[in-house]
Amino acid sequence: MAKVSKKRQAVNAKVDSTKLYSLRDAVTLVKEVNTAKFDASVDVHVRLGVDPRKADQAIRGTVSLPHGTGKVKRVLVLCTPDKEAEAKAAGADYVGLDEFITKISQGWTDVDVIIAMPSVMAKVGQIGRILGPRGLMPNPKTGTVTINVGAAVEEVKAGKISFRVDKYGIIHSPVGRVSFTPEKLAENAIELISTLERMKPSTAKGTYMKSISLASTMSPGISIDTKSIK
Repeated sequence: MAKVSKKRQAVNAKVDSTKLYSLRDAVTLVKEVNTAKFDASVDVHVRLGVDPRKADQAIRGTVSLPHGTGKVKRVLVLCTPDKEAEAKAAGADYVGLDEFITKISQGWTDVDVIIAMPSVMAKVGQIGRILGPRGLMPNPKTGTVTINVGAAVEEVKAGKISFRVDKYGIIHSPVGRVSFTPEKLAENAIELISTLERMKPSTAKGTYMKSISLASTMSPGISIDTKSIK
């Protein structure tokens, strides 16, 4: 059995695994128990009462966090030449088409988000087997397949993120960094959770928001009382 360090023991002692914390207390505590020497990501994990195997319960969407995630996202726009200037002006890190299709087919995926015009999706489909497993495949549901490439880039740069329920019915999403104030972390978390509430499928039975927890990259999970968010 791996030995638990004194620092980790002290952290674990601060978090009561049997307690449901209010969101306000949780965002304060997650900053206190963070042990990373870098500006760690703070993530929310929401277990939903859905069956991801059913198409109408496979929750997927986007949310614009009021304070962003604290991470500068690298954006690639795959578009026709007439849209390149618009994408660059909006802040896209990479813009083009055929040259990037070739680069990706050779293994390059050094971006966080890919936005594509509908008219180029036939070409993008050729590299879907590479982009899909990495969560980079453009999709109309997440606003990454659009003719308005400039607006899409601006939204991503401003804090728009995408989320998707996993096979266990859990949404995992960043809501900021440890350096964020508790208020900013709470407001981002509320925006995400409120969005998920609005997306509740009519066919979902029983408790929809089963559990919510908060954790930084190197901290234990902090269970949140769902009633504290309403």
